[in-house]
Amino acid sequence: MWTWRIFGGAAFLLGAVGLIVPIWPTTVFWILAAMAFTRSNPAWRDWIYGRPGVGKHVEGFVERGVLSRSGKVAALGGMALAGAVSLALSWSQPLALGVVAFLLSAGALFVLTRRAG
Repeated sequence: MWTWRIFGGAAFLLGAVGLIVPIWPTTVFWILAAMAFTRSNPAWRDWIYGRPGVGKHVEGFVERGVLSRSGKVAALGGMALAGAVSLALSWSQPLALGVVAFLLSAGALFVLTRRAG
């Protein structure tokens, strides 16, 4: 139980960075935190669900496995931006680009196969 609480706290703090740093994702970390808090402290999970702006998206994914259309667009846009930055920074390193392309493709496939809600 303490392991889940520590993991959830760390994920929550990483997500909180996104409230200050524009390019840092909040929702994905808070989804992980809510999943961990489901096992260790449901009151903290419910607190995340109650946050304006992000709470309903976190709850939808954790409880029903759905992503909003705007969430899908934002996730895919972020992945495209990450791919463009990776290409610009490491265009001469094909192995690194291959790994990034594989990971981003896997992430995009995951996002695209989630139900819209």
